[in-house]
Amino acid sequence: MPNALKTTAAAAGLAAAATAAVAATLSPPAALGDTPRTGRAAPAAAPRIAWKPCPEKDRVLQGALKGLECGTLRVPLDHGRPAGEKITLALTRARHTAARSQGAVLLNRGGPGAHGRDLPRLFTAMLPKDVAGRYDWIGYDPRGVGASRPAMVCDTTYQNPGRPRADTIPANRAEEEAWQKRARKYAADCGADYGKLLPHMGTRAWVRDLDAIRAALGQEKLDFFGYSYGSYLGAAYATAYPRRVGRMVLDSVVRPSGVWYANNLDQNVAFEKRIRTYFSWIARHHKTYGLGRTRQAVAASYARARAALKAKPAKGRFGASELDDLFLINGYIDQTWPAHARALSAYVRKKNAGPLLAQWRPPGWLEQNNYAVYNAVQCRDAAWPRDWETWHRDNWRLYRSGYRFETWSNAWYNAPCAFWPVPGGPRPEVRGGPGTPPILLLQATEDAATPYEGALETHRLFPTSRLVVQSGGGNHGIAMNGDRCLDGAVAAYFRDGTLPASRPGPDATCPAGPPPAAGRAKKGGPAASTGHRRGASLDTAR
Repeated sequence: MPNALKTTAAAAGLAAAATAAVAATLSPPAALGDTPRTGRAAPAAAPRIAWKPCPEKDRVLQGALKGLECGTLRVPLDHGRPAGEKITLALTRARHTAARSQGAVLLNRGGPGAHGRDLPRLFTAMLPKDVAGRYDWIGYDPRGVGASRPAMVCDTTYQNPGRPRADTIPANRAEEEAWQKRARKYAADCGADYGKLLPHMGTRAWVRDLDAIRAALGQEKLDFFGYSYGSYLGAAYATAYPRRVGRMVLDSVVRPSGVWYANNLDQNVAFEKRIRTYFSWIARHHKTYGLGRTRQAVAASYARARAALKAKPAKGRFGASELDDLFLINGYIDQTWPAHARALSAYVRKKNAGPLLAQWRPPGWLEQNNYAVYNAVQCRDAAWPRDWETWHRDNWRLYRSGYRFETWSNAWYNAPCAFWPVPGGPRPEVRGGPGTPPILLLQATEDAATPYEGALETHRLFPTSRLVVQSGGGNHGIAMNGDRCLDGAVAAYFRDGTLPASRPGPDATCPAGPPPAAGRAKKGGPAASTGHRRGASLDTAR
């Protein structure tokens, strides 16, 4: 689960009509299997995208597309059969405002499965005007997501049964088997409804979609910004098409060798560390929250609240698992720390669950859609253990080693992959090669969703890349969030290709800002998060 949450911004961009000459030399290769580094281009002209103003009120994202242009692109369901059945990708564009365009930047929020049509407003709002105005900023909903068609939603009772979910921490083997049964049912429902689509989900297919978008935009090279899972997607594209990469930024970087089962186990360790950091912060502000003067005392307050909500869910709908969902957000971003501490304090000290309920909502259609595609991609990308005993052993080992906060909820979040109706793997290759241009990597050292080791590994795999580290930072999705150092590095790169000089270890370091003050939210930009996670969420328009 390399992902997170959401927020919003404003617009500008470029014209994107494809020319037959560009398409004739830059079409995607014919084979779907391993995305090849080279391949003869098909002589067919790339389709054009017909742009028109987005509706004032989008059915899913409401007013988040205001000022953008909308369009669609038909791509093969199976890129190995380019003349076969087609599916539809939904895109948006903020046009360039400069006299001359420098190209088009495709934006991916991550997930996998996160929507992205609203992202051009964020980038044009957060970047300096002279940089934002040079490009068309392109948002899109990947295959299966949001306004793209078909859009996936599977058994909604798995994430939202209409009552508090069963405790994710199984008290005995019977409860563990009940969760397995639910996960198996979810996987079966996806297979029944999307049996034709599922074999063609996954990063390999998404790489081919990226290249189809590039060609339809009339671009010789792909300029790209990917958060979280989007970092793996971008790296896989750069592996398949090294000479088609323009300027590429990968923020909060996935460890390629851990895709995906091992990475999820690693997260359980990283999130434990991050939630302990949060509880220590609450303890430092005991005068404000009254939840304990030490991390251990705050953890005990949380445990009492969890037990009480398990015994008697608030309003009959907010129980122990929902509390964990809500507090998991604090492992992704720190701007929620004050509000969530205040809500926990109200419940522990005054038995008032109102503030907790005000911070939470059950997953709606978009969250259910994001989750279905999350599974469809990750379960298809790589081989997962199909024997539950492996999951049982690994997760109990971590839980009993003290990594309790995230372990079992993460297991059930990913458990459908144990029963997925199509096989996974082989894992898409990621490595730099001849002709790969410098890629800019951004990473916070304490990121729990995509731990720091992922950025170091990707930096090694792409020897010409540059790594900018936010030292001490724990947020996930760190660019376009108001950090002048990081955002300045991104702006310089898109402005004229300027990158930090290469040196051992990180090529440049930005100090993390201070944690939020107690009692009020830390002021932060709209990039506080980059994907979708559980039933609790922030603004789904990012």
